[in-house]
Amino acid sequence: MRSVKLSALFSLLALALLSLAAEAPMAEPKARHFGIQDHEVLPENPRDFQQGRFSDYPTWPVSKELPNDSFTFARVIYPSYGDGHRRRGYSKWMTDYPDSDMNLSYRLQQMTSLQVNPNAAIVDIEAEQLRHYPFLYMTEMGDNEVTDEQAKVLRDYMLNGGFIMVDDFWGTDEWETFYVAFKKMWPDREFKELELDHDIFHAVFDLKVKPQIPGIGYGMRGKYDRSMRTYEWGKEGAEIVHYRAVYDDKKRMCMIICWNTDTGDGWEEEGTDPWYFQTFSEPYAYPIGINIIYYAMTH
Repeated sequence: MRSVKLSALFSLLALALLSLAAEAPMAEPKARHFGIQDHEVLPENPRDFQQGRFSDYPTWPVSKELPNDSFTFARVIYPSYGDGHRRRGYSKWMTDYPDSDMNLSYRLQQMTSLQVNPNAAIVDIEAEQLRHYPFLYMTEMGDNEVTDEQAKVLRDYMLNGGFIMVDDFWGTDEWETFYVAFKKMWPDREFKELELDHDIFHAVFDLKVKPQIPGIGYGMRGKYDRSMRTYEWGKEGAEIVHYRAVYDDKKRMCMIICWNTDTGDGWEEEGTDPWYFQTFSEPYAYPIGINIIYYAMTH
């Protein structure tokens, strides 16, 4: 009789455990993370950056069946003058992070049919990290110290099917600094200027101008002094916006260079001032960003 009672008890325990398992919420699936693993300083979830001060940013579930079948916005760490490739404190690659990355990811999820990872990634210039992300973002490259070895990794990434968007650098001096890195990446080819009739300006949103988006400080000053200047004055050669492309051997665009415009600030600062949002973020920063990503992912 004792064995029968124990058997019954075990059966009841098993049923209770099964019931608890059925009631316990399943963990939300998430896309696999292939970026840096420095969770203390640069956490996998950008909402946890700086001790969680960005925790109120929206999130959303990814596909339960195919959690990795989603677009991840990936930002590249690169060395810039004086920072020694540091990860603590401010470095140029961090400009507008993480607000711009999360805002753009949210708008992509909201406004397109793309399945988007709510956790934007940060990647080192390492082939094993880069190969998992078909789209990379590099900002403030007018102040960089990209090495020959890093340039080769980036070139190989692009020639193997990847796409890089370079954004937010202004004036002739910053162009010349960027161009040094450019020639390390592309010693055998040059960029091509994109005209307004190129498909990238019409892929999703039909843009009537090549957008020049000022950082919010310059934009607000242009509003208040009524000049409505959209460039960073005080930097020679910053007045005219340029979109320049590099193509691989199959004539596929693999890099777009957005010079004399700050698309990332248009994403980052969308909630800072209604006028800035309505003048730059809504009509220009998000449309050109979404157009570039859509074009990159479909060509």
